[in-house]
Amino acid sequence: MSFDWKKDGKRILIICIAAVISAVNIKTFVRTGGLYPGGATGLTILIQRIGERYLNVEIPYTVINLLLNAVPAYIGFRFIGKKFTLYSCLMFFLTGLLTDVIPAQVITYDTLLISIFGGIINGFTISLCLRENATTGGTDFISIYLSDRTGMDSFNVILGINVVIIGIAGVLFGWDKALYSIIYQYASTQVLHTLYQKYQKKTLFIVTNRPKEICEVIKEMSHHGATILEGEGSYEGCTRDVVYSVISSAECKQVTRAVREVDPKAFINAMRTEELTGRFYQKPTE
Repeated sequence: MSFDWKKDGKRILIICIAAVISAVNIKTFVRTGGLYPGGATGLTILIQRIGERYLNVEIPYTVINLLLNAVPAYIGFRFIGKKFTLYSCLMFFLTGLLTDVIPAQVITYDTLLISIFGGIINGFTISLCLRENATTGGTDFISIYLSDRTGMDSFNVILGINVVIIGIAGVLFGWDKALYSIIYQYASTQVLHTLYQKYQKKTLFIVTNRPKEICEVIKEMSHHGATILEGEGSYEGCTRDVVYSVISSAECKQVTRAVREVDPKAFINAMRTEELTGRFYQKPTE
């Protein structure tokens, strides 16, 4: 496990920025609105509030969060990637520490605004970490583990788990805040799907006169293969080659730009892939 000062230094800096944003979001939006975000963060806040209301005990956020992340971090270290897990540990440790230390700043008491904007910020923070090969911890470890193993986007599965956590909060503390928490979680998930597309896939159909060169470009840039199909243009009746390939959505713009350089006249159709069965290369997580 090597350390590159330029690459990993940038990675650490972005993770620290993400930790600050996450902590401010928890203190400014989540706690002000009385929300339960789901995941390890939501479960930590839920345990804190159970302790305060039923046991008259104030438990530090950091202590609960570290305990809840112990098993998911082991899963990450064992099955996902060592460096990935270490940076993720840095993320949730700093977030917990800053959440306990920084003062709360109230911007608004409107719970709907808090739910929407808090969710947007949370989704941005998670995607910021994931783009740097780290995570905010908790259920994100499980989601990435499932995505790496199945090749499918598993963040919607985690949304389902989070709804269960929110349901428990609703039973104990009232359903109004729990329902607002679902809005928070939904906004977060939508932002995450928009900004982080590693596990989403695109199907490419490329009509071209240079199929071999385009297949080489796709292989070189995305490590994915392609199939050359023979077709016939309905207007001119001429034979046309069609290159068919499935790549990650995150690579789509880069690949189509490179295809344009090889064949400026290529006709490219990129479609969202709903389901894929078979071998599909996923870049391993460090």
